[in-house]
Amino acid sequence: MPRRLGILGGMGPEATVLFMSRILEATPATDDADHIPLLVDSNTQVPSRIRHLIEKTGTDPTPVLVAMAERLAAGGAEALAMPCNTAHSYLPAILSSVSVPFFDMAGLTAARVAAIAAPGPIGILASPAVEITGVLARALQKENREAVYPDDRGSLLAAIRAVKAGHRDEALPALIAACDDLVARGATAAIVGCTEFSLIGRRIDHALPLTDSLDVLTEACVAFALDDPQKNTTGARP
Repeated sequence: MPRRLGILGGMGPEATVLFMSRILEATPATDDADHIPLLVDSNTQVPSRIRHLIEKTGTDPTPVLVAMAERLAAGGAEALAMPCNTAHSYLPAILSSVSVPFFDMAGLTAARVAAIAAPGPIGILASPAVEITGVLARALQKENREAVYPDDRGSLLAAIRAVKAGHRDEALPALIAACDDLVARGATAAIVGCTEFSLIGRRIDHALPLTDSLDVLTEACVAFALDDPQKNTTGARP
């Protein structure tokens, strides 16, 4: 029987649904019972990470995220995942609140990219909050890789807001321009480090190799839930 996975979601809601969909796609199943049981807290009321981290005007979302993790663990989740890179800025508090494993999307993605990318810096396509907090940069540093960011942070933030508002086509030009910028800065590969961008990530038509953090998280969670000894290196932090 597959292990039960808890998802801290709602950041944003479409990204949470996409994560669930990719878990379904990645799970070999011939019947309902073959699929991974999911406990999902799609909490759209988590205080804005952008307002808290970038604008410095919003409420700290830490207590809400901790409460979500505790509820999911109490409900029987055997491991937790959070399909939002920016929210991983609050990971230390979440880890200290629960005893079940937690999949560190940033760490997993950095390890994957470092293993497959040509030598050189790794570009980051994400919210400026990811740069401010260094979530992916620290993970890449552990893999002896440098993180580089597009110069136009405002354009990326506008693209995130466009996706959240349902205007996905409006976000694509900004992401393609950001890829051009990353190549100019020497990046040999890039991370799609925002799950809003994951919603359109497969439509980014660019030569720069891209690794979607949501795909990396999906693979790790499925391997854990199905206890696949060949793929399950877990990457989950206790």
